[in-house]
Amino acid sequence: MNGGLNIFKLVAEASLPVQLVMLLLLVFSFLSWVIIIRKYGQLKTAHDNAETFEDRFWSGADLAALFREVGNREGQHGIENVFEAGFREFARQRQRRVTDANRVMEGSERAMRVAGTREIGKLEQNLEFLANVGSISPYIGLFGTVWGIMNSFIGISKSQTTNLAVVAPGIAEALLATAIGLVAAIPAVIIYNHFARLTKGYLELVSRSSGAAARLLSRDLDRSQGAVHARAAE
Repeated sequence: MNGGLNIFKLVAEASLPVQLVMLLLLVFSFLSWVIIIRKYGQLKTAHDNAETFEDRFWSGADLAALFREVGNREGQHGIENVFEAGFREFARQRQRRVTDANRVMEGSERAMRVAGTREIGKLEQNLEFLANVGSISPYIGLFGTVWGIMNSFIGISKSQTTNLAVVAPGIAEALLATAIGLVAAIPAVIIYNHFARLTKGYLELVSRSSGAAARLLSRDLDRSQGAVHARAAE
């Protein structure tokens, strides 16, 4: 590329502030893609496990048997943990012979809410970083742009000429800083929004399944208490 502008040569010959800007943006971009790849796998696993659990849950399986199945499985995820927490609290209250049905169900529902919040927190972890990269990267790139253009004007002042050869390197490094800022920001913003929608959908799925589990537990509780009252009446 004789006589042209080589990107690597341009970066190597850029002023130190612009080099630091480019380096920072490249680090942001690299970390964003690491998070994106890991988060994609995490969200896919969570949704796949949720669908599998829902199929098992709505198959008419006994809740106690489902609880034992989930508890004995290694590496349970997401909605399984929510169900396990709710049923465990439900069983604990029953073992303590708590007779107030509302108290039993409140404890179970509270346990599922806490577990659900914890699971959603895991999925949302590091998403804020993507949002921040998408928000600030263009401005960091703009700083490099301004600095590069400023150097071009300084070059014009020193050389007393507007020859393109004098201003081109500064303009080129300025535009390169802008480009790297956009390369870091655009994927981060797009994928953050996509992940946010997936996380919201998963939250709705967890809420729906938790509500269904609570209704089934309440039904079982009513049946057991009805049987107790029937025996007492005899």
